[in-house]
Amino acid sequence: MNSKCNIAAIQFTPLFRSMEANIAAINNIIGKTNTDIIVFPELSISGYAFINKEDALEYSQTADELAYLTTQNDDNKSVIIIGFAERQDDKVYNSALILFPDKTYKVYRKTHLFYNERFCFSEGDSGFFVVQHPFCDCRIGIMICYDWRFPESARTLALQGADIIVCPANLVTPLWEIGMKSRALENNVYLSVANRCGIETQQTNGKAQSLHFTGKSVIYDTKGQEMAQAGAVNDDIIVAELDVSVSRDKSFNSINDIFKDRRSKYYMLQ
Repeated sequence: MNSKCNIAAIQFTPLFRSMEANIAAINNIIGKTNTDIIVFPELSISGYAFINKEDALEYSQTADELAYLTTQNDDNKSVIIIGFAERQDDKVYNSALILFPDKTYKVYRKTHLFYNERFCFSEGDSGFFVVQHPFCDCRIGIMICYDWRFPESARTLALQGADIIVCPANLVTPLWEIGMKSRALENNVYLSVANRCGIETQQTNGKAQSLHFTGKSVIYDTKGQEMAQAGAVNDDIIVAELDVSVSRDKSFNSINDIFKDRRSKYYMLQ
């Protein structure tokens, strides 16, 4: 398989609670984006600004429903990652659908819930995992938004063999840029953030919140340098080519290897 692949990070602003319109817009973008990997933001189907579980549950879907509604052309060989509110029984998760060209899928459920999310979603139980692209030699790890704040998230994916970590996000602080660069550098992996922009306001039962999303979706190389970056305000599609031979070479110099040099027995990780 080809050791090079290309990725598109989609800076997309969903309409809050307008799932049909958002799915139509996403399908339109998929139809005109010819890359090996396509990444959409967190909660792209529903929007973000839920205040309680009942609200989030009303605008959730099962993974089967979303996989059915999200279309691909027969000649589309992309692996597509889309953030959505996932319903399972009486629970709702902040999840990412990983959709393969043969219409099979896997689901990652957000491990670390941010701020009011803990009142809307159940804590993710999927654990971190890596998937193999079926048509190019590229291993993809998935985390969602606030997961970036924990170095263990990216390190776990890198130790599982990820060549690129993709991060659907709805980021609201500027600090993430520092952290995301570090996650790429410290693991020698490519890292792609698909963020959204715009403002979302919600009021339910006397509670209100207004969120301003920071945009600036980005694809970093293995040294934390920007390969492509969107602006802070408008929807956009950014694209970069990845060479997985670079992400798999963990040497720092002729002597040191950043993974082989690890001395994990001295790390306090619990």
